[in-house]
Amino acid sequence: MEIVYRKAGLPDLDGIAALARQAAARMADEGIDQWDEFYPLREDFERDIMENQLTVGMLDGEIAVMYTVNGESEPEYESAKWKYPHMPYCILHRLCVNPLFQRRGIARQTMAYMEREAAERGARAVRLDVFSKNFHALRLYQRGGYDKVGTAQWRKGLFYLMEKYLERV
Repeated sequence: MEIVYRKAGLPDLDGIAALARQAAARMADEGIDQWDEFYPLREDFERDIMENQLTVGMLDGEIAVMYTVNGESEPEYESAKWKYPHMPYCILHRLCVNPLFQRRGIARQTMAYMEREAAERGARAVRLDVFSKNFHALRLYQRGGYDKVGTAQWRKGLFYLMEKYLERV
């Protein structure tokens, strides 16, 4: 299964927004009340595209996965006990696997790809936040070597702040 990764463009926006809605519905069906009509918004993805921060992974001509990487964080990130506070880092946002492609290892493969890309660009660590009730994401990040370094309370509830050291490439 060869996923082709590329930066998203504005022509992808409708598909990205539709994918986010489908993923939110799938999460809701599984009792994970994380994404809804307030987050993430189409405008979030449009901004990510305009700032060249959103990556899509294509499989069989469809968006199989998407994610955003940048250096932006909410003020709640300040309270974390980051293990690598003085190293260059990036922050992962909105990782989403198309429900049509879930449970095929795409998220794991995408995380490995994202980490290699981040390391090649000089990041020494990846930071992220994960909804405490999203057991799929928690398992992915824990198995991928991410450590819990703090918590944040947002509109939907408790989120864990996590971090991973990236080996040099």
